Amino acid sequence: MKRIITLIAVICAISQSWGQTAVYTPSDDILNARKTFADNRFGIFLHWGIYSMFAQGEWYLNSGISAEEYAKAAGGFFPAKFNAGEWVSAIKNAGARYICFTSRHHDGFSMWHTEQSPYNIVDATPFGRDILRELADECHRQGIKLHLYYSHIDWTRPDYPSGRTGLSTGRDSTLRDWPSYYKFMNSQLTELLTRYGEIGAIWFDGWWDHDEDKTPFDWQLTEQYAMIHRLQPGCLVGNNHHQTPFAGEDIQIFERDLPGENTAGLSGQSVSALPLETCQTMNGMWGYKIKDQDYKDTNTLVRYLVRAAGMGANLLLNIGPQPDGQLPATALLRLAEIGKWMNQYGSTVYGTSHGDFPAQEWGTSTRKDDTLFVHIFDSSAQKIIVPTSAKAKNAVCFIDRKPVRFKNTTDGILLELEERPTDEIDFVVEIKAPVKR
Repeated sequence: MKRIITLIAVICAISQSWGQTAVYTPSDDILNARKTFADNRFGIFLHWGIYSMFAQGEWYLNSGISAEEYAKAAGGFFPAKFNAGEWVSAIKNAGARYICFTSRHHDGFSMWHTEQSPYNIVDATPFGRDILRELADECHRQGIKLHLYYSHIDWTRPDYPSGRTGLSTGRDSTLRDWPSYYKFMNSQLTELLTRYGEIGAIWFDGWWDHDEDKTPFDWQLTEQYAMIHRLQPGCLVGNNHHQTPFAGEDIQIFERDLPGENTAGLSGQSVSALPLETCQTMNGMWGYKIKDQDYKDTNTLVRYLVRAAGMGANLLLNIGPQPDGQLPATALLRLAEIGKWMNQYGSTVYGTSHGDFPAQEWGTSTRKDDTLFVHIFDSSAQKIIVPTSAKAKNAVCFIDRKPVRFKNTTDGILLELEERPTDEIDFVVEIKAPVKR
């Protein structure tokens, strides 16, 4: 019996250290913010820091180079072409409703004027401007939500308890002072949540740095999450830990995969009832990499957005800005092309819930109350069965309101489609099909 009691105590301690046993009751502010987040459906991720100077992606410091030498890049970081207004306008015109900006990545460099470390955009660079201040002010001016990525990892600070990454930067990996590092993080988060206006969400990353520890690492997430909700009652918390959501989290994140899929090997966790978000790159990398010009085409990006919506999830689509402060030309072109589609079809995505059925080979669906939007990607499909138990009352082509022939069958709604252009991104049929309640 004593062994059983001891085992139970250990399991409880492990669960608590992982942040999964605490009780969390979301406030009305959080519930309203969750709904707004889910309704927005589309955001843009911006991975930007001094790593852009090396043009090798955001993990360059982990490639076996010295943190001391790496930090010298800050002395030459002068993104003269950065214009927050141009960034936000291009993103807003693409139909995105929010921006998630990397305030501090694993390299430890802060993209705002923090008082907690001189290793920041104002004090360590000749540029001397608070990037986050300008971006936040512009987001608020243009009416677009601002979310902030924040890394739980720091490959440079001696007080960060070393995990499985950033072990070859020259930092003494035996040094660790968790109380000091935890205080540092919370002081930085307090700055972010008290100096830059309304923040829609804090997007954490790095929990997985200790996921192979024999003794589970206690990140003290419960207290940290409570602090965030206290400082901004409507600020959502998300964590890219690749696990089932922990108590205190408001959104569930999936990296490089749609919910329930695991093609990239980073997901596989169960899908929760929280608002969902999948983050995906526009090309191959998160941070700017000069050789990575393999941008996904517009059809692929739009259809990925629609597939995400069909599963009740948002798409957070990433761009890695250049060291000169500009968004890459191809990224701007993709934003404009996505915006053109969203201007026409955005209402079939914004404010919708997941569709009535899993994605089919020919496409997927989204729902808004009694209306089912059927998104057909296969331009050769002439007759399709929409596998839903709802009965259609009428069906029209969304874009021109022309009637679409349909028939309610035991297998679902049979749509008979006319010939369509082969280069069409998404043929949308709007069906009035109430769900039985």
